[in-house]
Amino acid sequence: MFDTILLLTGPIERAPLPAVLLGHNPRLSVLVIERTEELAALSSDVLRRSRLIAFVTPVIVPKRILDQIGYGAVNFHPGPPSYPGWAPAHFALYDQADEFGATAHLMVEKVDAGPIIDLAAFLIPPNTSVFSLEGMAYAHLSFLFWRMARQLACDPSLPPALPVQWGSRKYSRNNYLSMCDIPLDISKSEFDRRMRVFGGHYFGVSPTIRLHGIEFRAVVSPAIGIAGAAIAAT
Repeated sequence: MFDTILLLTGPIERAPLPAVLLGHNPRLSVLVIERTEELAALSSDVLRRSRLIAFVTPVIVPKRILDQIGYGAVNFHPGPPSYPGWAPAHFALYDQADEFGATAHLMVEKVDAGPIIDLAAFLIPPNTSVFSLEGMAYAHLSFLFWRMARQLACDPSLPPALPVQWGSRKYSRNNYLSMCDIPLDISKSEFDRRMRVFGGHYFGVSPTIRLHGIEFRAVVSPAIGIAGAAIAAT
């Protein structure tokens, strides 16, 4: 019998998201989980009675656990289907995309590959920063969660898949690192473009140039911003 939701999310969402679900179904047991180890520690009986909901989490759920979840697993991805994988806001801004969004999909073994069950899209305003775009995506993702909460909390069946496909290119951390590996012959326009999107030391990664065996990393000063980033040798 469906009576448990395993909510895989971060510390900020620990209070508000369970409250939304319990508001629709007070009889639910909502277990908030942050790490794979916590999932692995659950008994097979609990997994069989559960639905897994992942909301803005970097955790990749192993297939052996997904196979034991009795009532399906749903992931809320902070990007549109055209940008599956790592850092979707960064790559959308680098591509100078006009539109962005948020996606809810069923979880399968491969990341951001399962059937899409809901989405929200919006136009990207001019001069939008990475932080701003991520904030807009989070707001739309929160709306998707609120819109789907009743069915996820009350209905043992899951929403049907939409006739929407994921983009053919899945972005990874390696793609991100590659964008931060600056070639010596880069044009000024391309350098400026990369610095605007990848120059904020996101994920602890900075644009880097290697010259004569020395590595130079861009260091962004709050006083001068990305446009005036300094270079530090390491």
